Amino acid sequence: MSQAHYRSWPFKEAFKLQQRYAEPPAAPVKFETGFGPSGLPHIGTFAEVARTTWVRQAFEFQTCWPTELIAFSDDMDGLRKVPLNMPQQQMLKENIGKPLCQIPDPFGECESYSGYMNQKLKQFLDSYGFDYTFQSSQEAYARGDFNAGLTTILQKVEAIKSIILPTLSEEKRRNWSPFFPVCESCGRINSTRVTAYHVESNTIDYVCDQEDGPLQSCRHHGTASIFNGKVKVGWKVDWALRWFAYDIGYEMYGKDLIESAKLSGRITRAMGKQPPSGIFCELFLDEDGRKISKSVGKGLTIDSWTTYAPLGSLLYYIFQNPKQAKRLYWGIVPKSVDDYLTGLKQYPALEREKQPDSPIWHLFNKGEQVPVYGSSINFSLINNLISAVGADDRALVMEYLKRYDPGLSACQDIVTDLVDKAMSYYRDFVLPLKRYRNPTDSEKKMLGQLRQDLAACDISDDNALQTMPFSVARMFEVQPGDFFKMFYEVIFGQERGPRFGTFVQLVGKDKALSMLDEKMDSV
Repeated sequence: MSQAHYRSWPFKEAFKLQQRYAEPPAAPVKFETGFGPSGLPHIGTFAEVARTTWVRQAFEFQTCWPTELIAFSDDMDGLRKVPLNMPQQQMLKENIGKPLCQIPDPFGECESYSGYMNQKLKQFLDSYGFDYTFQSSQEAYARGDFNAGLTTILQKVEAIKSIILPTLSEEKRRNWSPFFPVCESCGRINSTRVTAYHVESNTIDYVCDQEDGPLQSCRHHGTASIFNGKVKVGWKVDWALRWFAYDIGYEMYGKDLIESAKLSGRITRAMGKQPPSGIFCELFLDEDGRKISKSVGKGLTIDSWTTYAPLGSLLYYIFQNPKQAKRLYWGIVPKSVDDYLTGLKQYPALEREKQPDSPIWHLFNKGEQVPVYGSSINFSLINNLISAVGADDRALVMEYLKRYDPGLSACQDIVTDLVDKAMSYYRDFVLPLKRYRNPTDSEKKMLGQLRQDLAACDISDDNALQTMPFSVARMFEVQPGDFFKMFYEVIFGQERGPRFGTFVQLVGKDKALSMLDEKMDSV
């Protein structure tokens, strides 16, 4: 099978990127991800870096060309509003309009607001083992990385305006400029307005007079060089500037940035280069279907997921169809873990040439570090077991699981980690909500019949175990759903639980009988 014909989406993206080059490039092919440091890194940041990494790995695999991933932080951007989840709200409000790199750190730990966020981004990416080169916008501007591109923008300012102005309201067209000078008087960047361009000296004239809500101005008039961080360019132009300056070959983006990407691509072409290849990805939503906001902090976080479920399961979930919106709440986690475990279990049986089409190949460094998982135990079963027996003892849970699957020793580390995470979830979210109730006299009779049938049953007979509760419900003329609800409330202290047969096989007949005895003896 030709490497170009792998069907997984990272290979399709990699093949598309390869077509940009008539021959192997002299320098590493550059991939980029962008980070807006107005808030903490979140699931969207994680997903963008992970997905870009998968495309990068597929590209390396099919070309053997060197690559580099640049994680770019736009810390020269001006603060437009105060995030609701930040301390020192008044201080931040007073700094509206200033570059994020010039605003004090509200947490008091770093030299600036963006310094704190950039530190968190690097810690975040390092903790998950991503390979990347961090690049600060402030440092890039100050170092002169963008000077050649800024000269080109100044020379072609009218062409760039002809691209952007038709997309703006009539009111915004009047004062729009690709350049945002940093006011030398008040330090703000969002309050300045360009009044003249001087191509011969690479300077621009400006006035600081733009005000909008909390954004204030100082009315200063000045002239600024376009070089070395005295100005920055606006978002869509800034994106094109990075692509131009760093020869970015690939960058993906959220669905909400499709139009921005198109405009940035047109600007890049106007500057004389080709925009990168890329793909748009759908958004991450909270349980109610709303876009997750880093300034508000809603939705399941990465820390929450990895506290209660393995990282591999999150990566597996993110890998699936990036053009499909994904909700992030606990309800989707157990199934995601089970899908991930199924992928692990099936991977060794795949023919070698088909392995790169499995998500597992991409998750584990081109298939080089795939852990072995051959157990029939999944995460849902572990969660149900812990919840049913109320166990907060890893050794006890593992004993039950080994009874159910004596062969799990080959993947014991994975199962132990699953147990630890499931117990954390049980302690934090299930145990506080458990509400046991005593059975009524008629319910005791039903439970007594169930106990009698179980005592006489060979639990190796799966069919007999699974049909037993239905037979009892039919004998007492109650709906099976009502019988199971009663059983779970009385025995487990909750409205739902594991399948009866699976539960008995996990804990053993003696334990199941003793649990029934305990409830039938209750007053």
